[in-house]
Amino acid sequence: MATERSRTTPVARVLQVCLHLLVAGLLALTVVRAALGRGGEVAAVTAAATAMAAVYAVGPLLGSVRRSRRAAALWLALLGVTWAGVLVATQDGVWLAFPLYFLELHLLGRRGGLAAVGFTAVAAIVGWSWHQHTVSVAAAIGPALGAAVATATVLGYQALYRESEERRRLIDELTAARADLAAAHHTAGVLAERERLAREIHDTLAQSLSSIQLLLRAAQRALPERTEAAAGYVEQARQAAQDNLAEARRFVRALAPADLEGASLPVALERLCATTTAHSGLSVRLHVSGDQVQLPVPQEVALLRIAQSALGNAVRHAGASHAEVTLSYMEGEVALDVFDDGTGFDPAAVAAAAGAAAGEGGFGLPSMRARARALGGTFTVESAPGEGTALAVLLPVPVSTANEEPS
Repeated sequence: MATERSRTTPVARVLQVCLHLLVAGLLALTVVRAALGRGGEVAAVTAAATAMAAVYAVGPLLGSVRRSRRAAALWLALLGVTWAGVLVATQDGVWLAFPLYFLELHLLGRRGGLAAVGFTAVAAIVGWSWHQHTVSVAAAIGPALGAAVATATVLGYQALYRESEERRRLIDELTAARADLAAAHHTAGVLAERERLAREIHDTLAQSLSSIQLLLRAAQRALPERTEAAAGYVEQARQAAQDNLAEARRFVRALAPADLEGASLPVALERLCATTTAHSGLSVRLHVSGDQVQLPVPQEVALLRIAQSALGNAVRHAGASHAEVTLSYMEGEVALDVFDDGTGFDPAAVAAAAGAAAGEGGFGLPSMRARARALGGTFTVESAPGEGTALAVLLPVPVSTANEEPS
């Protein structure tokens, strides 16, 4: 409560200034009327008004009056004593009851303020009746009506202030919630971008580096007897490193894969199959069926990356001698199938160990599945030990894209 009383708004400061001016004006009016012979002895009224003005002026200078309800009560009691002196000296002192109502309600809280206002109103009625030497209903109407108006004004302002504070608190909470939500979105975006970069690196740089490693091992085994064969392997490794460097530069600039630049997806897949055959010895053939359409860049990138990753797995892990890549354009869909005649594996066992494999840097099957799902497609794997592996990807094609002619 002390904190609320000490924190003032611009409106509250204006009201305080108006209250100070009202008290000063009423005190000056009582002295002037006494000097004109219309309100008591001049000396007594001047002395009482001066005492009340001095006590009133000290109150705003004391910080304890605003912070402590007990200090405020003591100050109001002393101010009430000086007001009683003014009321005894002149009947005009009853006017000062009105600003006292506001002070009491503001500093003493609702319960104490209402009690103090009631006591002040009674004192004003008694003082006025004493000066008039009679008790009448008319004498009670003015102070009672002033008390009612002051009470309604202060309580209404306090209700508005509490509502304003509640709105301010809600706005602060909303602002904090929006900041937390923005931070959460940023964190989710960072994590998604990290996952995307991991898939890109696995499907591009890691695949190419693996091919270079295989070629250099073949060159090492050919030396020193078969220098020509070793030189051929080294040349292939050099070419793969050059392609990998170009891919890395484009990857950093967040551009489409180099194989897709200026070429359609079937051409890029044909180039991938030829490169894989030349570098690894795995015989890879491409089949394209259906009416070719120009796919959106995200779909082309995803299908090419999945094909790269699937052929890379066939070279490194499956021990395959032959692979088939099939690209099928259908009504509203495009499908990619990759089959190899390698050793195969148990898909259930691989799925159960996906978390551990990812922790060790394995992004193969999870990466392919994530790419397909990100574009609203499906990804399936069929394999068994000794029976080879078949991967199938099905992606939707936007209607506007499906109606376009191939480039």
